[in-house]
Amino acid sequence: MDYVKANSEIWDIRAENNDIWSIPVTSEAVELAKSGIWNIVLTPSKIVPMDWVPNEIKAKKVLCLASGGGQQGPIIAALGADVTVFDNSKRQLEKDEFVAKRDGLNIETVQGDMKDLSVFDDEYFDFIIHPWSNGYVDTVLPVWKECSRILKKNGTLIAGFGNPIEYIFDLSELDKGNFVVKHKIPYSDLENLDDEAVASVCKGDGYIFAHRLTDQIQGQIDAGFAIIGFYEDIAGTALDKFIYTSIATRAIKL
Repeated sequence: MDYVKANSEIWDIRAENNDIWSIPVTSEAVELAKSGIWNIVLTPSKIVPMDWVPNEIKAKKVLCLASGGGQQGPIIAALGADVTVFDNSKRQLEKDEFVAKRDGLNIETVQGDMKDLSVFDDEYFDFIIHPWSNGYVDTVLPVWKECSRILKKNGTLIAGFGNPIEYIFDLSELDKGNFVVKHKIPYSDLENLDDEAVASVCKGDGYIFAHRLTDQIQGQIDAGFAIIGFYEDIAGTALDKFIYTSIATRAIKL
């Protein structure tokens, strides 16, 4: 199946239903950002440390990658950056367009697959923001390679992604708080659609892939990055009581 197209359509619906990642920032938040008071997230709850965003962000070229929803892009644009939001969902991008028009921000939107950033020139961007989203592609390595290609030398990539441990468990049991090991990593929803619980979640949430941490972390390093920052966060499952399963990294292109 064409999971990229399917995920685009599913996220259009999620955006229309005001998913947690699809609720645009308020005009008040934009005004505060213009005055230097702001925050963004890469993972469900923890705020990105302020020193992860370059101090001299004004007029810098920033890509919010797979980051539609009217959240990160408008805040960074309010700081004076030249922002492009790239996302697979048209409706997600419309959230950014809405905020840009409402609050007079300079935001360009581009629809596409995060594994293919060929619409952008080499070494075009100064900074890339990539919130938790690369679980929606079947392999993450092309994402890191493309980020490295389009980012200027010494540019920064900040990214959020999942710890794959969540996906070793039987989904229907995990929802009940029971930890029954069932799957191996790397994991693909497409290979488990015979599981009614998985199929049901995919229909509403999209098709997910759990990548090895080697691909998530060493993949960045192999693409030419040095990782200089790291933190963990919850992910919104029963595992939150025992372990963080969301990860954020800060990396510099060498």
